[in-house]
Amino acid sequence: MSEKRSSTELLEGAYQIETPQDSVGYYQEFADHYDTEFAQKLGYVYPRIIADHYRRAATPFDRPVADIGCGTGLVAEALNLPRAEIEGFDISPEMLERAQGKALYGGLHQVDLTKPLIPPTAPFGAVVSAGTFTHGHLGPAPLENLLALAQKDALFCIGVNAQHYKARDFGAFLEKLRRSGRITRPKLESVPIYSDPDSAHGADTAQVLIYRKL
Repeated sequence: MSEKRSSTELLEGAYQIETPQDSVGYYQEFADHYDTEFAQKLGYVYPRIIADHYRRAATPFDRPVADIGCGTGLVAEALNLPRAEIEGFDISPEMLERAQGKALYGGLHQVDLTKPLIPPTAPFGAVVSAGTFTHGHLGPAPLENLLALAQKDALFCIGVNAQHYKARDFGAFLEKLRRSGRITRPKLESVPIYSDPDSAHGADTAQVLIYRKL
């Protein structure tokens, strides 16, 4: 059992992660109370918002779904899909263990998303992500790696912390992918991350990137 930290301490620590190895160690420390001390106390509505955007944009062909940086399974809980129609990907074995206990996914995969991904035998019809493209976590380069998981015309609903989006110039990287014929022109929507405006980062927002693989 890891030492319990406050919700603010958990968030500040997550923003200070620098390497994939840091992520493994950090999430090992607070996987036990991620849902209660972070998601619930900070009013973490981001996973539900990503799920809502997927539902609005998806067709019947946009399945199965790859949940990137799935953590304990908050996006999968919001999507409420049959297990056979969603799989989770995360770097933390402890977070994946918590997700496994919820019986939400047909498959769970421990992966370092900064490295090339092996294309699956049956490509995914959609790729979603909440909370993984943020300070101390993933920059824009893994967006290209994720294309290997998806079938042609697959739907992408990717959340990126708004400050991180600007600081790491996600816009230029997306434009490069579009100009090279890899993706459609992304649609961007600004959304809140937390429901509690009085929390330490209550005013933080994200950009939801919605596009399809070409």
